[in-house]
Amino acid sequence: MKISWIFWWISNVFWMILFVVGTVFVWSREVDGSGAVQTPETRLLSFLVLLLAFLIPAIIQAIWLVINLVINNNKKSSIQQ
Repeated sequence: MKISWIFWWISNVFWMILFVVGTVFVWSREVDGSGAVQTPETRLLSFLVLLLAFLIPAIIQAIWLVINLVINNNKKSSIQQ
């Protein structure tokens, strides 16, 4: 079970770093790929799109966390009996 927790933490760190790098990229660029000048409104819209894209991995991570907690709890209760 411990290996599952280690992989969970490693994947969380990976997704957090990727999200931070993407956010810094979106907020620091002056012109986007199409050549349009980035205003605060378009940067916010780009950030919201990035946030929506990262909701899927966040949901998967939350489900994985619940599974880890349930399995860990079941192992503890079976040891106590």
